[in-house]
Amino acid sequence: MWRWMALGVAGAGAVAAAWAVWRPMKLAWLACQFERARRDFHRHREWLEVRFLEVAGRVSAPRGLRWRSCEFEDEVVYARERRSGGLRAFVGMTVYFEAVEGGPMEGVEAVARPRAATAVFCHRRGVWETDGRAIFNLNPVQAIAHFQHELEEVPLRG
Repeated sequence: MWRWMALGVAGAGAVAAAWAVWRPMKLAWLACQFERARRDFHRHREWLEVRFLEVAGRVSAPRGLRWRSCEFEDEVVYARERRSGGLRAFVGMTVYFEAVEGGPMEGVEAVARPRAATAVFCHRRGVWETDGRAIFNLNPVQAIAHFQHELEEVPLRG
């Protein structure tokens, strides 16, 4: 009986030791993956913003409006999806719309007002992409906080 207890204690010790080694290795691997993805985002950012505008113009304009132009902010805030571990990049922007001729918004003065929004980019299978998703009325930090059940911010190291 003492042998089995000793074996159980030794087994528990081995599991604890493996966890103590595995966890820091996993965190180091994730940090390395994040740094690579962050560099890739900045390297391809101009192309990603153009792609965002192409797609967003088709999928995320409010009814009766079309995208006229957009100004992206410099800062990028990163978040990790809690379930999958996938990365997302959030970039604040100011969007300008115009009314579709003959549409319900034509002649509405508020159409010309700039709108604050956040552009969302996803890192999938080692490549940054976008589906044109814009989160209106929230800056990047607020957007991540709003979706905190799905996302956690990835802090940048100095």
